[in-house]
Amino acid sequence: MNRAPCPRCVARWVLPALLIGALGGPVVAQGLPEERARMLRDVEAMAADAAPWTDRARLSAPVLRAMGRVPRHEFVPPPLRAEAWRNYPLPIGAGQTISQPYIVALMSDLLAVAAGARVLEVGTGSGYQAAVLAEMGLTVYSVEIIESLAREAAARLERLGYAGVRVRAGDGYHGWPQHAPFDGIIVTAAAPHVPQPLVDQLAAGGRLVIPVGPEGGTQHLLVIEKRQGGEIDTRQVLPVRFVPLTGQH
Repeated sequence: MNRAPCPRCVARWVLPALLIGALGGPVVAQGLPEERARMLRDVEAMAADAAPWTDRARLSAPVLRAMGRVPRHEFVPPPLRAEAWRNYPLPIGAGQTISQPYIVALMSDLLAVAAGARVLEVGTGSGYQAAVLAEMGLTVYSVEIIESLAREAAARLERLGYAGVRVRAGDGYHGWPQHAPFDGIIVTAAAPHVPQPLVDQLAAGGRLVIPVGPEGGTQHLLVIEKRQGGEIDTRQVLPVRFVPLTGQH
């Protein structure tokens, strides 16, 4: 059973809280530019700090390698590129944000999928989370409700060599049934409840990672696993703060 985190601890990972380096932790990838190595040190340190609630003191090597490879500065507006490798979220326009690197890494890790798996992302944003998943060797289908962001993310991902990521504009609450079932589903905005269409589109043995809770209120990151017989297990991982999932729901 997960313990309730203390307010002081929560502030270290609830979005949009800041974690300002100097926490130490091993360098997980040699030969990276210092700004990338520093971000990975911060991510690893935060993972160790949050272990009592996430059960993940160390994130998987494929996730950390992907985080080091994806050029995060390409996914933020030019005026913010100097801050791109810091471990905190940044605005990307249209009232949306690029998530804190630790949260991106944690959610990717919680999917627990192997290379070659098919993953649905709800909330493309600037395309950063999709790029991390693609670097992990996953086939990614991503849905973004804001048409301008979907269009820009698709062009950006193609320009950066992530042409295999499929992006469409639409209401992600309903998933992408034409390509279901998915081995994993990741939602990058907080829903007021778990969308049943996403649960339905999850393959047996797959996981749905989603923040759930009201806008401006308490939200929790959930991991929902569909067992082989169709039974659903839900685990609460961490308090978070995301922009709201919008759409017809």
